[in-house]
Amino acid sequence: MMATDARSIGTLAESRESEAGSPGRVAVIGGGIAGLSAAHFLKEAGAEVTLFESSDRFGGLGAYFEYDGLYLDKFYHVLQPSDDELLPLLKAVGHSHEPYWREMSLGFYYDQELYPLGTPMDLLRFKPAAFSDRIRLGLTALYAAYVAKPEPLDNITVGEWLSRVSGKRAFERLWKPLLIAKFGDAYEQIPALWYWASFNREKGTKQEVKGYVQGGYKGMTDAIVSSLRDRGVMLHLNSPVEHLDLDEEGQTTLRVNGDTLAFDRVVLTVPVFFLNKMVADGKLAEWLARINTDIDYQGAINVLVMTKRSLTKHYWLPVVNCNVPFDGIVETTRVIDLNETGGRHLVYLLNYVHRSTPLFNRDPDDVRDEYVTALLDLIPGLTRDDITDAMTFKTPFVEPLYTPGYASRKPPFEWVPGKVYLATTTQVYPEVTSWNSSTIMARRAVEALLRTVRQPT
Repeated sequence: MMATDARSIGTLAESRESEAGSPGRVAVIGGGIAGLSAAHFLKEAGAEVTLFESSDRFGGLGAYFEYDGLYLDKFYHVLQPSDDELLPLLKAVGHSHEPYWREMSLGFYYDQELYPLGTPMDLLRFKPAAFSDRIRLGLTALYAAYVAKPEPLDNITVGEWLSRVSGKRAFERLWKPLLIAKFGDAYEQIPALWYWASFNREKGTKQEVKGYVQGGYKGMTDAIVSSLRDRGVMLHLNSPVEHLDLDEEGQTTLRVNGDTLAFDRVVLTVPVFFLNKMVADGKLAEWLARINTDIDYQGAINVLVMTKRSLTKHYWLPVVNCNVPFDGIVETTRVIDLNETGGRHLVYLLNYVHRSTPLFNRDPDDVRDEYVTALLDLIPGLTRDDITDAMTFKTPFVEPLYTPGYASRKPPFEWVPGKVYLATTTQVYPEVTSWNSSTIMARRAVEALLRTVRQPT
């Protein structure tokens, strides 16, 4: 396995000029899916690639843990049939397993009662909303899929728009809980364009389908990492980039574990607000005014509960007016084969919360105990004997917190012309943050880099 200590990294310090039309020596900052994808696309284009990851693992939000000889996801992850960038990437790196697909259904817990909500007839039977509101909810789906124009939706909040289209009562009973389940208390600022793009990803009228691949997200990460290593990409863990700058000759330089390294170009895939500290007191600091680096993120906390039996027939369940501390339930083993989990059913009790909130900073064991007790009270017939284990996981940077007018403030793929490129989740908007959308951002950043490299002089 490649060494990752400071001395081995120090051997990279000598740089050479890139040949005409070649990407040259490119550093990728960040070892999540965007960074790994960028390294793949750069290598395909003939670059000499070095990737730096600050933690001790690759994969970013595709985090996993070892349990009883198996690797399980810390957070809920599934594939979509529309993952038209990620799925070809897995084939390109030689991932040996094809995804498998399952039809999914959505449920809705309201006032301690479970309602299915996957078909038009389910919507008509949704008692928490008045019958007239149910009709408007159905028309909202058709309007969003086939009539609404996306451009104006960037300038109003999703709450304003859905209250107008569906009615305020229907918004309060259905849409608001769904938004809270995704964004927590930050839902009020999210532009309507995000909802429109999210809804049209599935078109709203088809049977929802989710997928998984044997080996999970660890297996996908391992396949990409193995392919990169085999093709000569230099991969470094435990290697946070402390400073990003330009030297006197105009080359980009990185300070990593105390060593200063020179590269022809850099692709940055971590949250853009990291740039505020990363380029401080250097030549690149003056470039900060040219992009929006004040983009905050919503974090997530979830309790993974392992059970002997399935809780419901639904994959995802928003939970409203049920006197429980979590906003949603995701049972990933409605998608994932039980042989992937040692026969355990995996249930994620989730909240999207900011990293500054008391909930995010509570003792994990206290959160676990409170959530498990609430789940036992909520699910009929569920007993402590049905639960084999439970644990709490949290992560601070999941979804950028967009505000109206964000489309005009998205960071560009080329930040410092010819030198520094960005492939971050802050550029995904209005799409939903996912491994697929991050892979798309990586490709677009590399395409921007190649356009600069190959343009006529």
